[in-house]
Amino acid sequence: MKNKKINIVTLGCSKNLVDSEKLLKQIQAGGYSISHNIDDYSAGTVIINTCGFINDAKEESIDMILRFVRAKEAGQFENLYVIGCLSERYMTDLKTEIPEVNKYFGVHDIVGILKEIGINFRQDLSTQRIITSPGHFAYLKVSEGCDRSCAFCAIPVIRGKYISRPIDDLVEEAKQLSTKGVKELILIAQDLSYYGLDLYKTRKLPELISELLKIGSFEWIRLHYLYPANFPLELIPLIKENPGICRYIDIPIQHINDKMLEMMKRSHSRSETETILNKLRKGIPGACIRTTLIVGHPGETEEEFRELKEFVKEFRFDRLGAFKYSHEDGTFSFSNYTDDIPDDIKESRLAEIMELQQIISAENNEKLVGQVLKVIIDGREGNFYTGRTEYDSPEVDQEVLIPVEYDLKPGSFCQVKITKSTDFDLFGKPV
Repeated sequence: MKNKKINIVTLGCSKNLVDSEKLLKQIQAGGYSISHNIDDYSAGTVIINTCGFINDAKEESIDMILRFVRAKEAGQFENLYVIGCLSERYMTDLKTEIPEVNKYFGVHDIVGILKEIGINFRQDLSTQRIITSPGHFAYLKVSEGCDRSCAFCAIPVIRGKYISRPIDDLVEEAKQLSTKGVKELILIAQDLSYYGLDLYKTRKLPELISELLKIGSFEWIRLHYLYPANFPLELIPLIKENPGICRYIDIPIQHINDKMLEMMKRSHSRSETETILNKLRKGIPGACIRTTLIVGHPGETEEEFRELKEFVKEFRFDRLGAFKYSHEDGTFSFSNYTDDIPDDIKESRLAEIMELQQIISAENNEKLVGQVLKVIIDGREGNFYTGRTEYDSPEVDQEVLIPVEYDLKPGSFCQVKITKSTDFDLFGKPV
């Protein structure tokens, strides 16, 4: 290979990002220069790590592949490889429809892609990564795959069964991240609640977090994606008693109506959902509870949607994201239900939920004016530094905006007095 530079383009979720970061480390150790830039055509080889979860993500991945195919045909680089979820899910179709790609690889074939570019996989680097996030925060992927059978979800089809990583490996990787200056460690999995059950025959998330706290160099440890059913209740006192764990509970409920939860194969009822949500509110005073919802799943009538809206209005989630149902082949919903809710109705329901949450968020934010909050500074945009509280995760939640006149350093923590609020943002100044 003439040009010894390899660029990885990453699409999709933070779990995909971690996969790319580990691949970058292996490539660098193999003697290549590396890049992680969606607009870099100077490399001899480009690897696109794709997402194939829902229709919008699939379209984005295909558009990106075609964009780089055109650049390759124009002679801007030599080799183009595609890896990740889209490639895993639709490899045969992709080979037929976009043969200009040199080769396709699935989500688990890091050895194969390395071999293709002339690098031997090094097991001794399995806990090491090249950090591509701003550097003061990083994701720690604690497991692969999922054993849940949610009717709408293609993740088990794409990534296979749940495989927990050993606690010792995760602690070692976290220590490596701490030496690179990471101050906020974000634990991710398709379902954190399940962690350890396959490997240790019992749920081990509280034990894992306790071991990570012993490292002592992380200011914040944040938890993403805690499934409501069989929620590890030991987490409640652990979070309450340890200021190093963000009081941020990301617990996707998807719906609240019992009929819809059964059709979605969610394994928790409305009553069980309310019980765990209320235990979290009571057991961790002041905690931010975040959820995600799906609207327009087959079977959702106006009556079920109204029940969902009323629950959102009643419970007042601190953070909320919602999505239109996507009819994904390979899922239970695809095989057993007709996608019979028109897209305009899905759009309307999505807008109604988000308008309702906008009101709740605006009211919650207004109450914060005058308070002093601990904020991590992520970077600068225009005339403001952008930061986050412990109640906000990167890229998905709101920001604290601070005028650049205060000359703050990205990655630093500071106490900020909130001076103004909007629906989804806060403004403040250091104190």
